[in-house]
Amino acid sequence: MGQGMARNILTKGWPLTVLAHRSRTAVEALVAEGAAEATSARALAEASDVVVLCVTGSPEVAAVVEGPEGLAAADRPIVIIDCSTSDPSQTLRLAEGLRGQGITLIDAPLSRTPKDAAAGTLDVMVGGPEEVVGRVRPILDAFAGRVVHTGPVGTGHTMKLLNNFISMGYAALYAEALALGAKAGLTPQVFDSVIRGGRMDCPFYQTFFKYVLERDRNAHQFAIRNALKDMSYLAGFASAASFANPMGAAVRNSFALAAGAGRGEDYVPQLSDIIAELNGVSLTKDE
Repeated sequence: MGQGMARNILTKGWPLTVLAHRSRTAVEALVAEGAAEATSARALAEASDVVVLCVTGSPEVAAVVEGPEGLAAADRPIVIIDCSTSDPSQTLRLAEGLRGQGITLIDAPLSRTPKDAAAGTLDVMVGGPEEVVGRVRPILDAFAGRVVHTGPVGTGHTMKLLNNFISMGYAALYAEALALGAKAGLTPQVFDSVIRGGRMDCPFYQTFFKYVLERDRNAHQFAIRNALKDMSYLAGFASAASFANPMGAAVRNSFALAAGAGRGEDYVPQLSDIIAELNGVSLTKDE
């Protein structure tokens, strides 16, 4: 996600300094196109007025922001836009702690795919003060096709968890339905011929089934371990609200089962194979 977002910011006229998170290749490509590179989060904050974070979750955000070489150590009145999928309670904690240093943190998690990041058509849910959101909106528009202001800080991450609850819920349902159908002799092709184009069809279904039918592993590049992380955040959010969340628990357990079987690095549509294998069936014609 980050490389596509950063490239859109750069090519649409914004001066850009980048800091490597996981991929040297991405940073080197951006530097070749005109970006500068920082050697630490602190140096990044010293060179920037607005910092966009796109890391895995709350622990990684805290590691980048806090500490002697973190963003906050620069002690400058920057705006931090956290595009990660994070725990809303940790987002609120961080935002409150930074406020005393004149640093504003807003949450702006993303929906859609790395292809949309490259195309500049991501969906963004933004939680933060209206004035701050308005000020950084042109930056968000550089990589987003749709921006929704959800309310105060923390509401963007809350909405993202609900969004992922729905999408991962669909994934868990598809996986079980396909395996149960296979038990009864119904192929994925027959399943798809009924669902596609009907009321239960949707873009998420189509990317999921691009893997199921065409074996395109890159159709939906979202790891099972990240799905489990997000559903665990949802469980914590529900628990803190004293809210009974049985559907969320069931969805989380599907991904916990897959991750526990050593398949955490597989992508979400591959959950269909895992559930099928555990039930002694195959979703491919040649098995």
